[in-house]
Amino acid sequence: MKAIHLKTLTTIAAAMVLSASFPSYAAEDMSKMDMKTPMPDASAVTEGMVKKIDKDAGKITIKHGPISNLQMPGMTMVFHAADPAMLDQVKEGDKVKFHVEKMNGALTITNIEATTK
Repeated sequence: MKAIHLKTLTTIAAAMVLSASFPSYAAEDMSKMDMKTPMPDASAVTEGMVKKIDKDAGKITIKHGPISNLQMPGMTMVFHAADPAMLDQVKEGDKVKFHVEKMNGALTITNIEATTK
């Protein structure tokens, strides 16, 4: 009987834990799920004003206050939209509340809502 290396056992154990942590959903179950993501808690929400929207590129420019969850000071910058459909919910000049995360190396808005039109 061949000896199994500790690294192999660790890899197998990690795969088993991950597979148990993420349940699989049938395609029909996914269609029934509510895909609207709720706004994160207030400590992770940033306020700002929409300066520009580029729907073709899926990007939005926002002049914002400090982004506490990323330890970033207030400034004006361009963000990617996790879902380009979010860009239809706001227009240039809107005051907004939004949540941003670093995803795949890019600052990405995962939720946005206009506070005034």
